[in-house]
Amino acid sequence: MLEEKPFLGRGWSFPPTFEADEGTVEMAEAEEDINQSLHILLSTSLGERVLQPEYGCNLRDYLFEPMNTSLITFIKDLVETAILYFEPRIKVELIEISESDSFDAVRGRLQISIDYHIRETNSRFNFVYDFYVNEGVGP
Repeated sequence: MLEEKPFLGRGWSFPPTFEADEGTVEMAEAEEDINQSLHILLSTSLGERVLQPEYGCNLRDYLFEPMNTSLITFIKDLVETAILYFEPRIKVELIEISESDSFDAVRGRLQISIDYHIRETNSRFNFVYDFYVNEGVGP
């Protein structure tokens, strides 16, 4: 049986999934809730969320910028700052950004890897976010 961890939070799953038979919404809890929260944070542009215009991470602003060391460093800082302000349940240990291989570089994919630990449990996790630099490219 899974150990309940209500102190880590519970929220709607992402993307929202509705159970028509039961009339309920699928929920995400604990570590899964944190991973989904990170995905939402990195996918949201500043000003996109109603009543929270500061929420998000403007990764889309850099879609057409040439990827170089200074831009990658800037994106790392952008991601780390967004997590610092909007995901207090975790502490970031390391953020790595890489064009994972030549095929992915051609497709325009940056892989953002975040190593973190959950403050309340001191459990370590890794979250990988694929950011597609070229418009119209995706998994």
